[in-house]
Amino acid sequence: MNKNKLDYRSSGVDIKAGEKAVEAIREMVKGTYNPNVLSELGSFGGLYRFDSSSYTEPILVSSTDGVGTKIRIAIEAQKWDTVGQDLVNHCVNDILVQGAEPLFFLDYIGLGKMNPDKVRIIISGMVKACKENGCALIGGEMAEMPGFYQEEDFDLVGTIVGVVDRPRLLPRNIQKNDLIIGIPSSGLHTNGYSLVRKIIFEKLRLNIDSYIPELNSTVEEALLYIHKSYLPLLRPFLSIPYLHGLAHITGGGIPGNLKRIIPDGLTAYLNYESKNMPPLFHWLQDSGNLSWEDMLETFNLGIGMIAVVEDKYSDEFITATASKVLGYIDESADKKEKVIVSYK
Repeated sequence: MNKNKLDYRSSGVDIKAGEKAVEAIREMVKGTYNPNVLSELGSFGGLYRFDSSSYTEPILVSSTDGVGTKIRIAIEAQKWDTVGQDLVNHCVNDILVQGAEPLFFLDYIGLGKMNPDKVRIIISGMVKACKENGCALIGGEMAEMPGFYQEEDFDLVGTIVGVVDRPRLLPRNIQKNDLIIGIPSSGLHTNGYSLVRKIIFEKLRLNIDSYIPELNSTVEEALLYIHKSYLPLLRPFLSIPYLHGLAHITGGGIPGNLKRIIPDGLTAYLNYESKNMPPLFHWLQDSGNLSWEDMLETFNLGIGMIAVVEDKYSDEFITATASKVLGYIDESADKKEKVIVSYK
């Protein structure tokens, strides 16, 4: 036997393990299918038959995103299902702000070493979220990349495609006197984790199992809350004219995302009271000695989605969504500032 003989497996890529991983998820993934899915898992491309008969002018809306360094928390905790849900829900929210509902989803998983059980658990989270959002998981890619990722490392990326009828496209008709309404987040969602990790693991020298008395939870529990999908909550309002706009509060915080939907000539004026900030964010600010500006630009501060609503209909919206008024739209006093946040 030639001891110097090389093959793909000896270089760190196990084709058989990859095939086993596909088989492990096949039936689970098929649970997200509907009659519009025409392909099988493992095909070169996912086939989706789009029925446009119920739309006057259908527009496809697509988005690609990842989970960021929240994955490092999942790796440390050896908890792999929640980040799959994070990924799907984040992508659903990103097209929801344009009024779209999801049709199908595709994922990418890059791993240092193919582990079929790990892949099955990651995908189980995506399947759960796809079912909850009425979205078919029609395909994806699993890539074993030794030398690029460490053996226990993995990364996730998702692509979503949805549809909106052009008359229901958001944002629409944002105008003076509209109210800015904040809908609560379920925690950090998927942003700010690089700073969070620096505070918790480098400055405070905590580990994933450390207990945080101020939060009555462990580090793992505090940081792995699932990124909330706002589709079930907001679906009934997508066709109602008094909903003028939505902003998903992700990287860049409230001002960085809200300004993306504010028309020229108008400014969003917000008042944020520190007493309304959830305990996790207070603890991070105190522990990291973070300025208000850093908090505002990095985290969602407990607001995962912002709605811009016609003022005379706001009570109905607030009651149905358990949200609160943050501010209002007015003519711009400074053409350069589309969002001004006052803090007290």
